[in-house]
Amino acid sequence: MGRPDERAEGAGPFTTRLTWRPVGGGSAIWESRLARKRGVLRIRTERGGEHRAEPADTATLRRLGRLNAIAAAAFTVGGALFALGAALTQLDSVSARESATIYFAGGLFFNTGGYVSLLQAVNAPRPGTGTDALVSAGWRWWSYEPMRIDWLSTFVLFAGTLVFGVNLLDSFLTGLTTQQVNRLIWAPDIIGCALFLISGHLAITEVCHRGPCRGPRSLAWWIVMVNQLGSVLFLVSALAAFTRPETGSLVNEGIANWGTFAGALCFSVGGVLQFFERP
Repeated sequence: MGRPDERAEGAGPFTTRLTWRPVGGGSAIWESRLARKRGVLRIRTERGGEHRAEPADTATLRRLGRLNAIAAAAFTVGGALFALGAALTQLDSVSARESATIYFAGGLFFNTGGYVSLLQAVNAPRPGTGTDALVSAGWRWWSYEPMRIDWLSTFVLFAGTLVFGVNLLDSFLTGLTTQQVNRLIWAPDIIGCALFLISGHLAITEVCHRGPCRGPRSLAWWIVMVNQLGSVLFLVSALAAFTRPETGSLVNEGIANWGTFAGALCFSVGGVLQFFERP
């Protein structure tokens, strides 16, 4: 970007907001999540400091809208299936295989939501040089941009869903020893939870432009906070699901199931809210 009058904000090596003076006067403000989710650039006029939204082209807005709808639906359904599986397991209403099947179906929706979120970051419009408009490149299925906080957050999220997939597949295995259960099922669960927490922290930084902040009037703030709460609850559940070698029983089966139930509901609620964060 490199404009001489440009002011960058963010945390660490990441830029989450840019402000510059376009040729037509006033101030143009690019925010990472605003451009990625809603496809707009904010313009502040010289007189009065009013703000208006300058949208990207129609094709880009439609593309972002479709991706947002798919990701929102995937996390809503995936979270609901995880919550259903946890509740039925806690109530002893299903067999272990039936429970694993419900979780696995939910995991596929989480995989879809994670990858589509990454696609939204890959194809997000960027600020044009010296103008007050967003520009878009052609469609891409992949990119490697680890210095962009939106790309890194969604990539880590997608990686977390894939690791959870390993955990869910291994849940179908039978006849495992305690050590094998902890290595093949519990360890991927913990790693996936850690990746979700990292992704959530990056998403909060993207919204707040620094560390955690208070923004109850912001829909984006509610989405990232609810999702991060879900990640914390998933971690609590995973810790409680460790199988003690000396007894062969979980640390606390109730916490493991209800933690999964509550965390999954958080992601489902976050998915519903995401329907409204669209172009």
